[in-house]
Amino acid sequence: MVWLVLGLVLFLGVHSVRIFAEGWRSAMVARLGAGGWKGVYSLASLAGLALIVVGFGVARAQPVLLWVPPVWMRHVAALLNLVALVLLVAAYVPNNLVKAKLRHPMVLGVKVWALAHLASNQMLAEMVLFGAFLAWAVLDFRAARARDRAAGAPAPGGAAGPTAVVLVVGVAAWALIAFWAHGALFGVKPFGG
Repeated sequence: MVWLVLGLVLFLGVHSVRIFAEGWRSAMVARLGAGGWKGVYSLASLAGLALIVVGFGVARAQPVLLWVPPVWMRHVAALLNLVALVLLVAAYVPNNLVKAKLRHPMVLGVKVWALAHLASNQMLAEMVLFGAFLAWAVLDFRAARARDRAAGAPAPGGAAGPTAVVLVVGVAAWALIAFWAHGALFGVKPFGG
């Protein structure tokens, strides 16, 4: 569990700089340049992600059961993950209505993804992993919205065509993950089998 926690602290810590240390971040970007900052940020993120993967694997090998969710919770989690993937895709498709309305769909997608996994899992390592991501996403969304208000940034526009792309790609990605990739990569099939 130590490696998992260290990985979460490093990965989410790097991703929390804008939440807690915007001034320091700006100073580092000025000092290192945009490319240098992105390099350091990326290396620290990758190191944190590697620790999370290793730590989660080790923690799963020594499971600590906390509770047993009802079977129907898997279906609720699958539906929530469909929403999360549509939100994730919306972050990358320009000029879509989802991003225009929500402004930060990726962070909201992380919130929904983490909540879905918290509701449908029962082991301590899973609660630590998904709970940490949920807490980070709540704080990050709040900070991003505060930055938007402070900047007085107008809401971006959106159109139906890009929004349709978001929905089609999001649903397709969800189907690929739910019916194949999740089982192949993590050994857990959301719909049993």
